[in-house]
Amino acid sequence: MESITKDLKVNDQIRVRQVRLIEADGSQVGIVDTRDAMRRAREEDLDLVLVGERAQPPVARLMDYGKYRYELQQEAKEARKRSRQHELKAIKFRVKIGDHDYRTKVNHVRRFLTAGHKVKVTIMFRGRERSHPELGKDLLQRVSQDVSDLAVVDQPPQIAGMDMNMTVRPISDPKEAKAKGDEADAGPASGPTEGDTEAVAEASA
Repeated sequence: MESITKDLKVNDQIRVRQVRLIEADGSQVGIVDTRDAMRRAREEDLDLVLVGERAQPPVARLMDYGKYRYELQQEAKEARKRSRQHELKAIKFRVKIGDHDYRTKVNHVRRFLTAGHKVKVTIMFRGRERSHPELGKDLLQRVSQDVSDLAVVDQPPQIAGMDMNMTVRPISDPKEAKAKGDEADAGPASGPTEGDTEAVAEASA
């Protein structure tokens, strides 16, 4: 958008003899001499901006050009902000992650969600840990519960090679938060139990 404003001819930069003039409120004036259009712009304390240079005759509009540029720049800024909000962040967990590391990583997930990003949560399996996918699923359910005030599951847990992945996205509708809470109440949300962890250790031995 900003590059468009730089290409527009304004006031004395307009060299054509006649223009099809548009008022600041969008009403059509018709074809007038450029000098008359310039005089009209000065009388109304506005700028004459060539908005349709390829037309015959070219189209010019009365406007506050500084304000127009500012509004376009703000729109571009908002567009970039929305684009950044669609980024997919990634956080990786080990099946036997310690409580401190778990909390640290969950806090990272929460920070990404608060910033408006989707987050891909990955559980990485080692060796024979793959024979216990339920541990990865339980850990992902634990993560989803711990961020349920901020997010809903966008993609449920899925095995991909040596990993298990789940994607969560920021809540955009309060009803989603309630539905997420109902799901959490209906299923297990705790991490791997001590017995499960011992089973993995034995399988890896």
